[in-house]
Amino acid sequence: MTTYDLIVIGAGTAGIGAANKCASQGWSVAIVDELPYGGTCALRGCDPKKILRRGAEILDSARLLQGKGIDANGLSINWGDLMAHKHGFTDPVPQSMEEGLADNGVETLHGSARFTGKNRIDVDGTPHEASHFLIATGARPRPLDFPGHEHLVDSTRFMELEELPKRILFVGGGFISFEFAHLAARVGSTPVIIDRGTRPLKGFDPDLVELLVARGNAAGIDVQRSTTIAGIDKTATGLRVSVDRSGARETIECDLVVHGAGRLPDLAGLDLDAAGVAWGRQGVSVADHLQSTTNPAVYAAGDAANTPGMALTPVAGFEGRVVASNMLKGATTVPDYTGVPTAVFTIPELVRVGLLEQEARDKGLDIDVRYRDTSGWYSNYRVGETTAATKFLVDRATDQIVGAHLLGPEYGELVNIVGLAMKLQLTTRQLKSMTATYPTVGSDLGYMF
Repeated sequence: MTTYDLIVIGAGTAGIGAANKCASQGWSVAIVDELPYGGTCALRGCDPKKILRRGAEILDSARLLQGKGIDANGLSINWGDLMAHKHGFTDPVPQSMEEGLADNGVETLHGSARFTGKNRIDVDGTPHEASHFLIATGARPRPLDFPGHEHLVDSTRFMELEELPKRILFVGGGFISFEFAHLAARVGSTPVIIDRGTRPLKGFDPDLVELLVARGNAAGIDVQRSTTIAGIDKTATGLRVSVDRSGARETIECDLVVHGAGRLPDLAGLDLDAAGVAWGRQGVSVADHLQSTTNPAVYAAGDAANTPGMALTPVAGFEGRVVASNMLKGATTVPDYTGVPTAVFTIPELVRVGLLEQEARDKGLDIDVRYRDTSGWYSNYRVGETTAATKFLVDRATDQIVGAHLLGPEYGELVNIVGLAMKLQLTTRQLKSMTATYPTVGSDLGYMF
C-alpha cells in the first residue's frame, strides 16, 4: 500500500491548487479523479460557457445597433463552429493540468475513490493511505424524481450538443437556466424557463431581476413562474412536458429539456461514513478553518464543503489554498469571504457583491439605498443597451458599501472594483475620489453613488 502525506480527491480548482502547494513544500502528494482533470469550471462550466456566450454577445450587440450604423441582416451564429472554438480551449486542459501536477511531483491517479478507514481510500480496487485528505469533489445536478426525469440533459450535455434544438425548456430559475436561455435565444431557439417559485434568481436583487426578465422576454425567453413539472413524455416529434400552474395542468411541446434546478455536493460515492466524516446535503461538515469536525485527517473545500462561501470557482480556489496552508503549518486560518462578487452571465449580465437589501435591513443596518437607472447613460447609449441599472447599499454610519447590485454591459468587470473596496473598507467618498480612464464603464462608478 502506498502512503502519502496528502491525497486530494477531486482534480478541480480547489484540489489542484492545494496539491501543487503542498507538493512544492516537499510533501508526498497524490490526486485522484474519475473524470478528466480540470474540474467543472474549466471543462464543463464557467470557461466554456463564457466562450459560447461570446457568440451571443456579438449577435445581440449588432442587433442593438441596428439602424444606428450597423446592418445586422443575415448575421447568425454557426453553432458547430462556435462549439469547435470552445473545444479549442477545453480539449487541451486535462493533459495540461496533469503535466503541471507531475512537474510539481504530484502523482496523478484515475478512478473512483472511496474511503475504507479514517486514513485509507480505495481507488478502483487499489488501496492508498495518507496522513491528510482533501475532499474537493465539486457538485452534481440535484436529483429530480418526477416521471420522465430520465429525459433531462444536464449542463454538461448541453454544452456538448452538436446542434441546438429549436424548442428548449429549462427546469429551474437559477444561474444555469438563465445563462443558457439567453444564449439559446440569440442562436435562434425558443427557450422556456419553468420556475416553481414566484421569484427567479433568488440570490440577486429582485428589482434588477425583474428588469432582466423583461429584457429576456424581449429576446424571446418565456419565464413561467409558480409552475412545477408534473412529468415528461417522449413523443414522435420530441418531448411533451406536463406542468402544473394555478391548479391547472398544461402541456408544453419541446425538443430538449435541460436540468437547471440546482446542484448538490458530489459526495455520495465516497463512503464518508467509513472514515467517520460527518456530512449532509450541504457538504462535508467542517470547522471554520475547513477541517472535518469529526475526522482531523480530512479537510474539504469548494462545493464539497459546508461553508459560508458561495459555490463559485474563485471561492473554491482560495479555500483550497487556505486548506493547504493550514495543513502545512498545522494552523487554523479561516477564509475571508468579504467582497466576493458573483454574476449571472446573461445578456446583459447581472452581478452582486455583499448583502441584499432585505438582508441588510434584517441585520439592523441603517442603509442608504442608492438606485440608478443607467440605461440612458453614455456607456450604455454607446452600445445601444436599453436595460441597465445599479443599486448600492451604503451604511449611513460608516459610508461603506455593504451591498452592490448591477445589471448592464461590462458590469461584471466593474463589480470587481466594488468588491475590492468592500474588502479594504473604503468609503464611497474615497471611491468617488478615484480618477478613472474616460470614457469607460469604470468612470461611471463615482456617479452611481
